[in-house]
Amino acid sequence: MTSSWQHTADTLVSDLQHIFTGRLHSVVAYGPCVEGVADAPLTCLVLVESISVSDLEGCARLAPGWKRGQVTTPLILSREEFLQSLDAFPLEYGEIIRTHARVFGLDPFEGVSIAPEDARRACESQVKSHLVHLRAAFIQSGNRPQPVADLVVASAPGFVSLLRHVAQLTGSSATARADEALDGARAAGIAESVVRSLLSLHRGGAMPAADAARLFPDCLIAMEQLARFVDGWHA
Repeated sequence: MTSSWQHTADTLVSDLQHIFTGRLHSVVAYGPCVEGVADAPLTCLVLVESISVSDLEGCARLAPGWKRGQVTTPLILSREEFLQSLDAFPLEYGEIIRTHARVFGLDPFEGVSIAPEDARRACESQVKSHLVHLRAAFIQSGNRPQPVADLVVASAPGFVSLLRHVAQLTGSSATARADEALDGARAAGIAESVVRSLLSLHRGGAMPAADAARLFPDCLIAMEQLARFVDGWHA
């Protein structure tokens, strides 16, 4: 946690205290900023006792300043809403639970866990949605090299994220995002060479358009394999 990160988080907490006063329960930071990614915006989950229209109006007045200060609009929920939606957003909340840093209040995740079957079902939904999108987008590309290359580049972050979710589902202990993605690929039986190429694209690495286009068949096969794996996985 860098000093600039902490200062930004403390300023956000001060703003929220003025709005919610004693109804502010917990603030946790999560995401790339907490993981040490330089220049990543601050992302936070905020749990409160209740949320009114006037609370939202207060946040809206501060939103432009938050944006200038590299603070993503915080995710604000009542604790009851959070607990009741764990099954609806298991991957998103699971990511926060795993990677969070407490900024204010008590740890809101003590005794909280994601049901494995909820995580598996969400993984299945996202993987199959990604697969359908890949096929449809390829058809729309007309099989022209540049649009196909653009598709591969655009799909890389989503594919890497899905591999990380699979790694977490299968109990990976990796902490670095790239290592998690590789663990997910191994669990699903996906060629490591394909994943390393996608990781390079995800990090902004350069790749000739022709090479990226040639990667599409392997990406499609890998996504189909991932769908089969998640469909048949059991805790």
